Amino acid sequence: MWGRYLGDVEILGESRQAWFQEFLELPNGIPSHDTFNRVFNRIKPDEYQECFINWISSASQSISGQVIAIVGKVLRRSHDQGVGAAIDMVSAWATANHLVLGQVKVAEKSNEITAIPQLLRTLEISGCIITIDAMGCQTEIAGEIINQEADYVLALKDNQGQLFEDVQLLFDDLEDNHYKAYACDYHKTVNKGHGRIEIRECWTISDSETLRHLRCFSRWEKLMTVSRIHSQRWIGDEKSSEDRYRIASITGAKHVLSVVRSHWGIENQLHWC
Repeated sequence: MWGRYLGDVEILGESRQAWFQEFLELPNGIPSHDTFNRVFNRIKPDEYQECFINWISSASQSISGQVIAIVGKVLRRSHDQGVGAAIDMVSAWATANHLVLGQVKVAEKSNEITAIPQLLRTLEISGCIITIDAMGCQTEIAGEIINQEADYVLALKDNQGQLFEDVQLLFDDLEDNHYKAYACDYHKTVNKGHGRIEIRECWTISDSETLRHLRCFSRWEKLMTVSRIHSQRWIGDEKSSEDRYRIASITGAKHVLSVVRSHWGIENQLHWC
């Protein structure tokens, strides 16, 4: 599987040889793609991952209190006709340091739900805020995060049917009663640039007496807040809008919105690159 890329690695090395020689001894020049192939085939994935995580931990700044986004992505061009399905990786992205802290490959005939806890257990996340899309909105994953003394902000969709329905109804009721039916917090941001305007409004409800009536509430470790984020975007005369819901172990509309926006940045900071 490596073969299709190793020629490109060799070309990159040759085109940047002067730069590599600033910190590497290359008495015989850039290795051939066959040499890269032999080296890569000798690497033991589990041992390499352990070394990689140790190196990242020492190279990165303190991550306490920062947002770590857990995201799954199918690697582009990783499908191999002779091997089978494309590679699905779950990555932990430190949003402040712009570093991948760790990765786990999703096993065949499995999914990200089983890979996420495995990845979390390899990381030191104490004091951090973990964000995950709806696939990772699972009671077991929330429990794992809290057990490691971290917090979570999880996207809520209809894969958690009863809880999702109740949270939707809760915010619909709040809106119908002019935001006076329940104690809530509110924050709004407006961003302009590149010919578009984006408005995001966030409402959060953190009153324990209100939340305890949600179905399945007791199954979620340290569930302190539910939120609705209403996004509006104008590009020229075209307008689009969307409501998104989250559950969280943190409080405050401004805090929740800031954390969620950090998670959204993964598309430009990691996936696109």
